[in-house]
Amino acid sequence: MTLNLQASVDNPYRNLCTDCGISRSSDPKRCGRACQFIQPKYPELETQIHGRARDPLRPDELHFGPFLRMLRASLKQPSAGAQWTGITTRIAECLLETKAVDAVLTMTADPEDNWRPKPILVDKAADLAQCRGMRMGYAPLLSLLEPAAAKGYKKLAVIGIPCQVYALRALEKELGFDKLYVIGTPCSDNTTTENFHDFLALVTDQAENVIYLEFRADYHVEIRFKDGTKREIPFLQLPLSTLPNNFFPLTCRTCVDYTNVLSDITVGYMGGEGQQWLLVRNQTGEELLKLLGDEVTLTVPGSAGKRFSAVNGFIKNVKLAAGGLPLRKMPDWLRPLVGWLMPRIGPRGLEFARARVEMKAIETVLHLRREHPARIASMVPKHIWPLVEPYDLKPAASELPTPKQSL
Repeated sequence: MTLNLQASVDNPYRNLCTDCGISRSSDPKRCGRACQFIQPKYPELETQIHGRARDPLRPDELHFGPFLRMLRASLKQPSAGAQWTGITTRIAECLLETKAVDAVLTMTADPEDNWRPKPILVDKAADLAQCRGMRMGYAPLLSLLEPAAAKGYKKLAVIGIPCQVYALRALEKELGFDKLYVIGTPCSDNTTTENFHDFLALVTDQAENVIYLEFRADYHVEIRFKDGTKREIPFLQLPLSTLPNNFFPLTCRTCVDYTNVLSDITVGYMGGEGQQWLLVRNQTGEELLKLLGDEVTLTVPGSAGKRFSAVNGFIKNVKLAAGGLPLRKMPDWLRPLVGWLMPRIGPRGLEFARARVEMKAIETVLHLRREHPARIASMVPKHIWPLVEPYDLKPAASELPTPKQSL
């Protein structure tokens, strides 16, 4: 059975809002203590969920948050219609098959637009097949928490992106569920579904026939069409510099949680070198991975290349964008050569993921300085500043939290 339940409240206007769904609940004022864009409390919530906050002295925890182990993974038999091999959906299926949960809260496609995400509660494993694949746009996932409780569900699995998971964790103690399993997916930049359709129209004249799009860790975007054909586009050939300045909202340009640090297990791809990248963050995450048994192949993630030059080049364009100036464009004749070189000498594997996290941290600081400087002290967690310091970004005294602000 699939439950297409509706939120009880329409979405009131919120500045810096990704519509995680809490504002649509019966108590929308909870946004004030649940939103990562108001005054995030990562050390407090990391300790609540994982038993400790991130430790900068442990390898990669400054970048990726607390974890027990990182893995490169793929299902031995990939699921049809999955974005990668289907690990996220398969874990959710196993939870329902073993009756570890009463339902899974996740996303499916809107009936009128396959790219538009729609929150859904699923209580039958077979129904999760409709949830495979990528969606692009905002969807109030957490608006279905109250309907789930009203249905009598006590054990719930939630698949969400960082802003949804942060709010879920901030309110977890008061939600009343006996057990929550949280499967997180990384999120770099989101936009409206309408903007995404505009982007598709820029990269192909067959936008209406596109059924799959993925930004891959080998510096290419892969597009698949209804007729089975594929196209790979180097990042440098994408028309990103022609997108409007507000294509990605300020929330996404100032998000500090690419790796979804408050999930029990993060399932992504940036550090996977062509496979999926798992961060098992706590014992519940280990329990989730164990459900896959011998269905999954696990190896140690690799790392190659150096990220400094790539991130330093990125910072120059962000400074231009944050100042409203045109981005620097590479000459057309040079793009194929650099596009060929990047997958071979650029950062790869975990080094690629570290680079992306540092880029997001840099975006946060520069865009907030331009658009909302007074918010920096409350919105930028302390662990962000060591990430940007190698690139000559240091906090002013006014940008550091006061003793009353716990970050």
